[in-house]
Amino acid sequence: MRINSAKDLEVYKKAYRLAMDIFQISKSFPSEEKFSLISQIRRSSRSVCLNLREAWAKRRYEAHFISKLTDCDGENSETDSSLDFAKDCNYITKSKHTILTGLSGEVGKMLGGMINNSKSFIIKNNE
Repeated sequence: MRINSAKDLEVYKKAYRLAMDIFQISKSFPSEEKFSLISQIRRSSRSVCLNLREAWAKRRYEAHFISKLTDCDGENSETDSSLDFAKDCNYITKSKHTILTGLSGEVGKMLGGMINNSKSFIIKNNE
């Protein structure tokens, strides 16, 4: 399958699903978390997808591409930490935490693979 957009990447699809799952589950967090954990976990999880789109647009420049992927990885790690807080504050169950952090881990591994194999994604001048 030809990849025409970052939306076609499996890592994007997984990151998007994680962000949407987090959005849904964070609706049940206490209202006092509205401007802290809810806002932060939603922003960081969505930022993975947004930075992936930016990385994809910068594939002519390997350093920019890797930089944006590194931003994705950082936001994904932040999301993972926020999920730990949500579990330890009893906002999500241990089983939900395991599912969501598992998906975050998959995203992280895929991003790492892209970073380590960045040359295979770079657009050559003649393409």
